Amino acid sequence: MTDATASLTTADGKPLKAALAASQARAKRKALMLVAPLFLFVVITFVIPIGQMLFQSIYNPTFSDAAPALDEWFGANPQGTVPDEAAFAALAADLKLMREERTAGAAGTRINYDVAGTRSLFTAAARRADDLAPPYREAILALNEDWGDPMIWRAMRSASSAFTPDFYLAALDMTRDEAGKIVQVEERQRVYKKLFGRTLMLSGLITVLCMLLAFPIAHLLATLPLAKSNILMILVLLPFWTSLLVRSTAWIVLLQQQGVINSALVALGIIDDQGRIAMIYNQAGTIIAMTHILLPFMVLPLYSVMRTIPPSYVRAARSLGASSWTAFRRVYLPQTLPGIAAGALLVFILAVGYYITPALVGGADGQLISNLIAFHMQKSLNWSLAAALAGLLLGGILLLYWLYDRLVGIDKMKLG
Repeated sequence: MTDATASLTTADGKPLKAALAASQARAKRKALMLVAPLFLFVVITFVIPIGQMLFQSIYNPTFSDAAPALDEWFGANPQGTVPDEAAFAALAADLKLMREERTAGAAGTRINYDVAGTRSLFTAAARRADDLAPPYREAILALNEDWGDPMIWRAMRSASSAFTPDFYLAALDMTRDEAGKIVQVEERQRVYKKLFGRTLMLSGLITVLCMLLAFPIAHLLATLPLAKSNILMILVLLPFWTSLLVRSTAWIVLLQQQGVINSALVALGIIDDQGRIAMIYNQAGTIIAMTHILLPFMVLPLYSVMRTIPPSYVRAARSLGASSWTAFRRVYLPQTLPGIAAGALLVFILAVGYYITPALVGGADGQLISNLIAFHMQKSLNWSLAAALAGLLLGGILLLYWLYDRLVGIDKMKLG
């Protein structure tokens, strides 16, 4: 049989086996050609930017490029070495270089990330660098006694390496002490853990609210006649056709103390004019606006699951003596769990990274970690810290995705 198969040929005389192999190779090449544009798009717009962000979170050559002499001294002297005359001589050489290349401000800004107030220290010393002469220790300390602060030297040692994990430490409200040991920052400086906690708490609350509101809506969509369900679906999708900025500012009009809702409550006599409720520029405003904006992302996964559940299952449970609540709890609800899990995952991930709505309606109490990342990107220009915060946020999302896959199974996700 094998010999007979091997002897078969195509119409043009080629061996059948070779012709089939060539045909399969052509099919694979065509498939790759079709997938290649999407693959390149994902790599260019998603993989490469994330890779650059993660690289930026551990790479900052600002100080190491501006202070090569100190970099060499730190490399030759282990952690904990007290700065000697050679160290101050290296500092003097680098200050002169910073004056020539005008990099004192950038170098001082890099150290200022760890020790506040050091930017002016560097710029002032660089302006007088040409006047420095041996012994350099006394000369530099004469400029400013702060140059003898061990914390400044610890910060310069850390910054002398272009690659450093210190931005991740800062993102976790931690730093290094004079000996290089990792410690927590002072209580009044602990900002990031609090913001991460607030982001997770508000995102979880918004997810629960979306689930409670979306469940009956999705059930109606799945059970109403087609004509009515289509109208309801249009109402659900209508927010997608409205600008996010418009929706957020509309909530400002509704929720502000002189807004529509407060004015209506005053007109109805429920509250007096002096007792208007603060519903905007706080956590309440963030929760209300984001719940409205993210609600469709919960409705659609639930609807896609509910429409596949045969109504006969619940009717059969009722006919066997189960109450309405028992039939719902033991028959209907378990079948909707894939939609609940998919919607919850989608809404939570979107809420964690939301920026525009908390920035507009959140005020100081309703800001999320994304708003602080934007601050470091646009105002403080500490891009490495912003990248570290974003890297931690990305790690948390990937962990949540992994847990979802282990508990539910990503293959069971239905998004519409």
